[in-house]
Amino acid sequence: MQRGMWLYCGQIEDATIPKLVVGKHCVFGYNNHITCVGSLEIGDKVLTANNVYISDNVHDYEDIHCPIVDQPIVFKGPVVIGDGCWLGENVVIIAASVGKNCVIGANAVVVHDIPDYSVAVGIPAVVIRRFDIEKQEWVSVSKK
Repeated sequence: MQRGMWLYCGQIEDATIPKLVVGKHCVFGYNNHITCVGSLEIGDKVLTANNVYISDNVHDYEDIHCPIVDQPIVFKGPVVIGDGCWLGENVVIIAASVGKNCVIGANAVVVHDIPDYSVAVGIPAVVIRRFDIEKQEWVSVSKK
């Protein structure tokens, strides 16, 4: 782990005990921030660049009469980062899963699941390339 790495795993009110799992041989860049209140799993040999944020939760903001800092943390959904992924600089992943051997481009915000063998970019992240098993090659994904 590099300088500035922050791992947090904490239980929120009336919730099950959280599970944070980090696989073997992962390489994390500087200033990564990983926070879990429910379920967050990072597979083997995952590579992250600097300033990556991965979380299964958000701060609530529903009560407009209460400062957000005083509102509860809310579990949004489990996170799974598949084996062999590469997460680029400044990537954000919130309550979404990334399949195995994926590339998430710099500055992408992942809020929906990304399938195995995909390249995803943008805000919100969308798949732009995927590995076609039948053709045994990377193919562009047409935008609809």
